[in-house]
Amino acid sequence: MTIILTSTILTGVVDVPDFKDDPYLKVLRPLVEAYLAFWREESRHIRSMRLTPSQFDVIATLGDTDGMTCSELSAATLVTKGTLTGVLDRLETKGIIRRDDVKGDRRCTKIRLTDKGEALFRKTFAAHASFLRPYFTRALTQKEAEQARGLLLRLRNSFRQGTQ
Repeated sequence: MTIILTSTILTGVVDVPDFKDDPYLKVLRPLVEAYLAFWREESRHIRSMRLTPSQFDVIATLGDTDGMTCSELSAATLVTKGTLTGVLDRLETKGIIRRDDVKGDRRCTKIRLTDKGEALFRKTFAAHASFLRPYFTRALTQKEAEQARGLLLRLRNSFRQGTQ
């Protein structure tokens, strides 16, 4: 990870303070390393279940619901809108999801798990949660997990607000 210590402003170069002891910047590397370690293990496990991470995300999001519109699904998953259509096409071909017209709105389609998709959700979601749990219980108490969640949500929300 590289941090630029000087920046150019219209009138010239401005020195930026030394961030060597900045407590906020000291969070960056461990945060990114934790995310990458999680992503590697999670992706490996999902792929061992013969799914892509995007397919798993869609199946897990649709599980235990009466379905979602494409817009709702896009907002609820980590799958980009550009990728979602292809993921849905492949899941539909496999018989995992179905697309149903929404009564009263011909422009809208509801995405639902088929019976095969529900069975796959039950099997893979439980297996994946069981796979991930030891990583968390080894590192965090239940109280620490709740605290970490709160801190991560605050940090996420701060980034979503931008630099106001």
